[in-house]
Amino acid sequence: MERITVDMNKEWLSVADICEYMGVSTFVVTSQLRSGGLPAVKFGREWRVARQDFEDWINEQRAGGASEPSIEETASHQAP
Repeated sequence: MERITVDMNKEWLSVADICEYMGVSTFVVTSQLRSGGLPAVKFGREWRVARQDFEDWINEQRAGGASEPSIEETASHQAP
């Protein structure tokens, strides 16, 4: 399976960057961050994800090797 590479020159991605790339809400991304499914660090009130960690995580999701809830599972549990 071909690896996805995030076409961003930033070393650290914000929640907004990931939302834009994935086409999902901040709720979905922050749920993954809080659960530890997507590796991240928190600077004050802001989450940051290392670009390489995001690329590794998204490729793991595509390969079906995720042990944490997927984005689809997280989105399906979103409040109406």
